[in-house]
Amino acid sequence: MAEKISDETPNPEKINDESPNPEKINDESPNPLAPSNDEESITAYSKDQNRKKQMMCLLYIILFAVFQTGIILLFVLIFMRITNPKFRVRSGSFIDAFNVGTEASPSFDLRMNTQFMVKNTNFGHFKYKDGTVTFAYKGIPVGNAMIEKGRVGARSTKKVDVVVKLRSNGLSLNIRDNELGSDISSGVLPLTSSVKLKGKIYMMEVIKKKKYAQMNCSMEIDINSRTLGNIICK
Repeated sequence: MAEKISDETPNPEKINDESPNPEKINDESPNPLAPSNDEESITAYSKDQNRKKQMMCLLYIILFAVFQTGIILLFVLIFMRITNPKFRVRSGSFIDAFNVGTEASPSFDLRMNTQFMVKNTNFGHFKYKDGTVTFAYKGIPVGNAMIEKGRVGARSTKKVDVVVKLRSNGLSLNIRDNELGSDISSGVLPLTSSVKLKGKIYMMEVIKKKKYAQMNCSMEIDINSRTLGNIICK
């Protein structure tokens, strides 16, 4: 009886062969960590959108920098460009003394009410110092006009009235007899005027730049009509 019982005991190797294989179970079970196709698409789309936003931000920064640079250049070229003001003879009239000799005895002694013009085209005001306008006949001084210091506003024009005495007593005898006598005979007395007014241009009370208003004009006195005309300034 004992031998029969021992023959019926289960075989452990057989039991092990029938037990489930854990590797097989793992292979058949779904992997919860693997992303699905939809998740991968969403991630790729999000990265693409972030990249586009970064590119747009960079583009806006570049455009803003270019715009700011253009504004600064425009400001410098237009508003900060400083030029010399202009000083000119605008008109002249003879109010009382108008003494002109003859061709045989040439001379002149005139009193001319002269109007000058200071034109400032800058975006800052111009302050100038005292100056002296010299009137000349054939390069020889025949009269002076004192210009007092003053101020011209930004992009504006200032008129200055000065009485000038013009006399021929400083001319040489040769010029009187030859050239002045001929001009008196023709009825036209040519003159020139020149000056250099030194000053400064003030931009927003911060920038100060030395400039000057220079004048070189030619003109003619009509002896018969007692008028000043044909004024040409450079």
